Amino acid sequence: MTDPRTRLAAAQSTLLHALLANGPLPTGFNPTRLQAQSQALRAKRRRVTAALRPDLPERLGERFRELFDAYATTHPRREGVGARTDANTFADWLVTQGHLPKPRRRWWPRPRR
Repeated sequence: MTDPRTRLAAAQSTLLHALLANGPLPTGFNPTRLQAQSQALRAKRRRVTAALRPDLPERLGERFRELFDAYATTHPRREGVGARTDANTFADWLVTQGHLPKPRRRWWPRPRR
């Protein structure tokens, strides 16, 4: 028999994986409600990303939602990662996947001395 805390931690991990990364549904949960909660959490994360990086939905247009959802299901936010870092990581993912061009390096003139 395993420790109750270990069992609880494993059950919580399974639930989080199902909610945030389209993992298998844990036993004893209503699949319809779990799906609704998963969609709500993803929508909240999408709204926060759009607020922090308004350039992304502007540039992607109608594709923003679809691409964000694809990203979010394969890249659940990790503990300790802030929303701004998450939004920037999504932007980097868009570039590596070829959905956005690589940003050009900014050029600033050197101050004269």
